[in-house]
Amino acid sequence: MGKRRKPIQFVDKKLFYSIQEIADHFAEDIPTIRYWEKEFDNINPKKSAGGTRQYSKEDVKQLEMVYYLVREKKFTIEGARQELKLKKDDIERRAMALEKLQDLKKELLLLSEEFDQLHEIQKYTKATTE
Repeated sequence: MGKRRKPIQFVDKKLFYSIQEIADHFAEDIPTIRYWEKEFDNINPKKSAGGTRQYSKEDVKQLEMVYYLVREKKFTIEGARQELKLKKDDIERRAMALEKLQDLKKELLLLSEEFDQLHEIQKYTKATTE
């Protein structure tokens, strides 16, 4: 059984995310996130005085592009690096569209659950009034 993604709920007040939050977001191991950071120049988390990585929303966007190429499109690291250099705008647009579709799917699932609950309540009320 594979890991489940725990998408980050971006909050306006929160500026940085921990490497654990990032790893959970992508359902990846922490060493994989560190490796991607080392291999791709566009991922530059800030580091605290103690050396703790602090990822910004921009870093998460960059990681989403890497994730898309490496995990979903099955590029090698070198292939993903070259693809980012050549077609960064296209990849960025696709990653953003995928993220929006995932958010929409989540919203639709929540609405479906609410409709099911309302239907059960309505069914229960009709049964007790008859």
